Amino acid sequence: MSKILLVRHGQSAWNADGRWQGRADPPLSELGERQAASAVTSEHAEAVAHLWASPLKRASRTAAVIAAGRGLEVRFDARLMERDAGEWTGLTRDQIEAGWPGFLADRRRPAGFEPDDAIASRAFEVLHEIAAACAGATALVVSHGGLIRVVERSLGGDAPPVANLGGRELVASAGSLVLGDRLLLLDPDSVEVTAPRQL
Repeated sequence: MSKILLVRHGQSAWNADGRWQGRADPPLSELGERQAASAVTSEHAEAVAHLWASPLKRASRTAAVIAAGRGLEVRFDARLMERDAGEWTGLTRDQIEAGWPGFLADRRRPAGFEPDDAIASRAFEVLHEIAAACAGATALVVSHGGLIRVVERSLGGDAPPVANLGGRELVASAGSLVLGDRLLLLDPDSVEVTAPRQL
């Protein structure tokens, strides 16, 4: 039985500005750097034997900080990248509402917005590969909020917004992935916890 800690990256500069990121590649904010550093000493991080990450800067930098603090090597996989946000990439909620009135409230999406089934297909493919490679150990996977929520919904769980350095434990057994608890990979007493609004 392997465990995967599927965790969102630290706060990015665009998270701080309230912009939809998708496949855009902004760096971590100063707070995001502190969040990643706090994750190094997390109780959850102590059990981690393997580390994977999305290659986007906000995830790869988060993983690099944790890897340096825990003496681990990071493996990158493009299948862990965030959803393509299409025409909404880089826009704030106010800009989206101005350009696409009512879309957010009605949960409609613009041209180029990657659908859940496409995200689920690539996410589960790589997560099963990671589980098989872990051989009963615990892996930390640094990815993105959109991907994490698709995985949660696909496995029958609730999927509220994911805090930076928050995520979900997955248990891999007999070729299946089962949802564990939501988790937070930082100390909220030492660094601010940030999360997006409900989307």
